[in-house]
Amino acid sequence: MSLKIDQDHSRFRQIVRGKIRDNLRKYISQGEMIGRKGKDQVSIPIPHIDIPHFRFADKQQGGAGQGAGDVGESVGGEEGEGEASGKKAGEGAGEHALEVDVTLDELAAILGEELELPDIQNKGKSKLVNEKDRYTGIRRVGPESLRHFRRTYREALKRTISLGGYSADRPMIVPIRDDKRYRAWRTQPEPIANAVIIYMMDVSGSMGDEQKEIVRIESFWLDAWLQRQYKGLESRFIVHDATAREVDRDTFFRTRESGGTMISSAYKLCAQLIDQNYPSGEWNIYPFHFSDGDNWSMDDTLSCIDILKQRILPHANMFAYGQVESPYGSGQFIKDLRDHFPKDDRVVVSEIKDKDAITGSIKEFLGKGR
Repeated sequence: MSLKIDQDHSRFRQIVRGKIRDNLRKYISQGEMIGRKGKDQVSIPIPHIDIPHFRFADKQQGGAGQGAGDVGESVGGEEGEGEASGKKAGEGAGEHALEVDVTLDELAAILGEELELPDIQNKGKSKLVNEKDRYTGIRRVGPESLRHFRRTYREALKRTISLGGYSADRPMIVPIRDDKRYRAWRTQPEPIANAVIIYMMDVSGSMGDEQKEIVRIESFWLDAWLQRQYKGLESRFIVHDATAREVDRDTFFRTRESGGTMISSAYKLCAQLIDQNYPSGEWNIYPFHFSDGDNWSMDDTLSCIDILKQRILPHANMFAYGQVESPYGSGQFIKDLRDHFPKDDRVVVSEIKDKDAITGSIKEFLGKGR
């Protein structure tokens, strides 16, 4: 019975995964899952799932193939159902979306399958070490929770045959204490691959609520994928207009400033965070910058290029720049990055025109597996 339940549950999860995969791009563009995010799980509204099954009808009812019928007689149901039956609006039950809890790891796996994202190749070996127990062999003593059923049965079978107690007609095998075998483990050190995402966003007046919502949705999926790739993932948040400051996640998506834009202020703070907290030999570093492409001057843009070359790119796995389309932004900065880094694989840029473009942007950022 337990095996049957496990099989049914496994089949249900496969159906759910298929439904999520079919509707993934809609979920991403609408961002409706982010509000349902818990600590380790997300509640996802999916279309109604109806697993086919047989249903027995009342024996007193007629039906197709059950006796003679008159020409024009209805096969099932009663005449006048619907409007003629006198039912009022709101009287009957309607269909409701089914909400299913899915772990962030499962969600990231579905994202990777749908967008064909490669697993990330860690940059070097981490110097951080953790201890992990691995099962490496078999021994004669141990707790019952670690008893190896197959090896125990084999030992009992060998003993029963050698003592002449085995009968092919009634093959009863009863293990005794000497037959029991248990899994043995060994504690082994293993490197921990840690990663940090440093999000930077232009919060000047030209970056409105719609633009920030795009950044919010995209960062959710970037976090989900990178958390699946690394055991330890930290996120830091920088906002900037003419000056830059570090904030928490909630402030990052809600702050709205005004005034000029000096992108170099954010890059300087980003480089400072890396220098002080994230040595590249121990961390995989992912700076992401989102803006509408306006900058104060070409001199400041050249300063950004210099900071990238000298202080950020030598330590980062990649540098990602997402340009969110705004009716007030010139969009020049992405052109400048392309001009100065035409063949550098560490610099990945993406134009995000609207929410429907988020999926393509995620693939551009993560598709190289850096």
